[in-house]
Amino acid sequence: MADITIPAELLPADGRFGCGPSKVRPEQVAAVTGAAHLLGTSHRQKPVKALVGSVRAGLRDLFRLPDGYEVVLGNGGSTAFWDIAAAGLIERRSGHLDFGEFGSKFVASARAPWLEAPHVVKTDAGTRGTLEPVAGVDVYAYPHNETSTGVASPVTRIHGDDGALTVVDATSAAGGIDIDISETDVYYFAPQKNFAGDGGLWIALMSPAAIERAERIGASDRFIPPFLSLTAAIDNSRLDQTLNTPALATLVLLDEQVRWMNESGGLAWCGERTATSSGLLYDWAESHPLATPFVANPEHRSPVVVTIDLDDSIDAASVAATLRANGIVDTEPYRKLGRNQLRIATFVAIEPDDVRQLIRSLDYVLEQVAG
Repeated sequence: MADITIPAELLPADGRFGCGPSKVRPEQVAAVTGAAHLLGTSHRQKPVKALVGSVRAGLRDLFRLPDGYEVVLGNGGSTAFWDIAAAGLIERRSGHLDFGEFGSKFVASARAPWLEAPHVVKTDAGTRGTLEPVAGVDVYAYPHNETSTGVASPVTRIHGDDGALTVVDATSAAGGIDIDISETDVYYFAPQKNFAGDGGLWIALMSPAAIERAERIGASDRFIPPFLSLTAAIDNSRLDQTLNTPALATLVLLDEQVRWMNESGGLAWCGERTATSSGLLYDWAESHPLATPFVANPEHRSPVVVTIDLDDSIDAASVAATLRANGIVDTEPYRKLGRNQLRIATFVAIEPDDVRQLIRSLDYVLEQVAG
């Protein structure tokens, strides 16, 4: 099937539809070139600290942070933040939604020996459960969006015991879905999805209650490895720096993307844009005889990661290979899911018109295959 040539007039202008690392806009690449004087310089000095300060200010504006909320950042990506939260945010016990790879990995970190066994609501891939208050749980945690399956969850505070925190993994959702940040205490993410950067950095939007919790645990006798110290990250972020040396190019990419998002209309504009792109794909999958949205419940479908099952008569891997041979890349499904499907990102940087062209290309390939 890979020898099928898709007519040029059907191809998108940009064929990058990967779920992370994601499409980087040309303006971001130009920004890195323009920041050559920063690359290879100290992150403790004013020029790079100004860059970090610009990122923090831009995110504060984008997410319309309430008074007292802070933008905290550190090295290691969301993978590191799961361990940071287990070390410095959960006091005794956490409650989790587990409906994909991100949720299950946080649960694994929350099984730390100094914590009580977490309360977990686990559901099958393509669905999501409901997290209800449980006595004794002091952190409620769930993904905003599962990159692995294309299931999204509403961002809503869990009202449990007094002082319980709501902690949301937003790695593939942040910047692409409009939310009220006051519904969370910690909304954390990495920049390689909607923010079109590289991995290796985590950002957390933290409420005063979350900061107080981190400081209280940090001052206790709990051993916290320095790299996982949330209080160290908070202290350094207030100085517009990170505890360890950051990747400066990632910060430049992030800063340029946040500026573009804010100038284009902010988080509301971003949310409308991704909803338009994903809606095109869901409508196509529902109407095409050889395709079906993997997530059956429309209310659970992600606006930034679209998963589409293909009929058993069609080999999705071959379709993805054909698209790749024609310059349309990274439409393969999540490797551990093992389904006959395509997974397509509709992040903010991806043009809705390119999604329309992708659909035209898919129609052409499937027509060739089906005869």
